[in-house]
Amino acid sequence: MARDLFPWGLFRKPLYIQCDKYRKGVIDGSACKSLCEKDTLYLGKCFTAKPDSQVYSGSWGDLEGVIKCQMAEAPHYDLGNEMERRKEAAVFTKPTKGTSVEKFREMILNHLKAKVGDQANLADLATQVLSITDSNKDGHISLPEARSTWALLQLNEFLLALVLQDREHTPKLLGFCGDLYVMEKVPHSPLYGISLPWIIEVWIPAGLRRSMDQWFTPSWPHKAKISIGLLELVEDVFHGTFGSFIMCDLGATSFGYNDRHDLKVMDAKYIVPEAIFQEDIRQQHCDVDEDCLYGSDCMTSCDLTKHRCTTEVTRPNLAKACDALKDYILRGAPYDVIEELEKQLYACIALRGSAEQMEIEHSLILNNLKTLLWKKISHTKDS
Repeated sequence: MARDLFPWGLFRKPLYIQCDKYRKGVIDGSACKSLCEKDTLYLGKCFTAKPDSQVYSGSWGDLEGVIKCQMAEAPHYDLGNEMERRKEAAVFTKPTKGTSVEKFREMILNHLKAKVGDQANLADLATQVLSITDSNKDGHISLPEARSTWALLQLNEFLLALVLQDREHTPKLLGFCGDLYVMEKVPHSPLYGISLPWIIEVWIPAGLRRSMDQWFTPSWPHKAKISIGLLELVEDVFHGTFGSFIMCDLGATSFGYNDRHDLKVMDAKYIVPEAIFQEDIRQQHCDVDEDCLYGSDCMTSCDLTKHRCTTEVTRPNLAKACDALKDYILRGAPYDVIEELEKQLYACIALRGSAEQMEIEHSLILNNLKTLLWKKISHTKDS
């Protein structure tokens, strides 16, 4: 089924379970035969030591990919901590036997509405989901195919991949089997920095580590193009085609880029649908504002009259993106642009409140930054 697997039985078991369910007719998908029968979907290096969320490098025929097997339920927003683990793997019980395609479509629509809000074009997204569900393209949706798709729809990262499939900032979905799915490989990751053995990592001071990370970056014109990609991603997830998302981890390890220096999202588990985030965070008990933190950088305020978190994030996505880019893009910037670039970045970092409350200022700063960077590289081959 797989070569070069991580040797511990704990990490092998879920993948064998996946193929066992496929052989029993419980799940199906475009990657199942390759994974479980043809032996053409290979798993390579394991990138995580967490049994509830496994990520592997892999190959599928001539394609290089990343294989994700999310052994956890749809996340509960236990603020400040990792997503709550479930006690068992997906049971693949929905939809039930006898459910019509029209009823399944209605299930999908209701689920999407709960996730991203009541958007006018949710029907288009539901049609896209149904198209993916018919994994063998025979014009029919089987119960195992439907159950696999339903399990995947519970995962925010998979949902975001669907929402942004027509944009360049999300790796392409190549296939799935149950709640295991294969994404296009991103050749360069993280966004910047170097991976070191943990035994060395623990002895390096944080300040020196930040300086070292800056040494391992592309040329400045390439960094400018990558930075524009992050700014465009902020546009895509704010009032995008299918609702708004909140970005709660803008660290370098969450992003990568391809050989054309197009930004790609590597880890989207903390890019959260705004509707779901607000629904869950208002239930969070708090005594101080710091109790209302999700991920590494999504904070709201604490309503001390109710001891519940408010729903509006303190800083918009754009401010956090500019904060993440500041050192990255200012280092090595051309002399004739660095002063204006620094001014625009610090104005961006200073943004407070929700983007809706400051939409004009938000759009102005974002467009000014993109224009400034494009103007500097538009005449070069790097653009």
